Amino acid sequence: MKILVPMDDSEMAERALEYAIESYPDPEITVLHVVGEPTSMWGAATGLALEENIEEAAEERAKEVFDRARELADEHDVEITTEVQLGHPVRAILNRADDFDTVVIGSHGGSLADRLIIGNVAQKVFRRSPVPVTVVR
Repeated sequence: MKILVPMDDSEMAERALEYAIESYPDPEITVLHVVGEPTSMWGAATGLALEENIEEAAEERAKEVFDRARELADEHDVEITTEVQLGHPVRAILNRADDFDTVVIGSHGGSLADRLIIGNVAQKVFRRSPVPVTVVR
């Protein structure tokens, strides 16, 4: 079973990965971290616009998320693949979903702003995905 697990640095994302690891026998898991495109409206992503190598900067931002994902996978003796995408989270997830049997996503991030944004991402992915989606709380 090929499973796509979009992750940020939230507890909900970790729960989604643990759910995928524990719920599917011999899972082929790809952890996807999406780094937003730089715009004047986005604080955290704006720094990317100033980076000389945007892909390298995105990889650096994803490192912490991937390190935690690998720790969780190692605890369960499961191998994972990691992937970074630049862009809008919903589009990036949906663009990759076709290559998987299912998507397992956390219901929302940590702060109120994260809950509004990530919750919205989970909801849109759930509605538009070409493959089954499990939303983990």
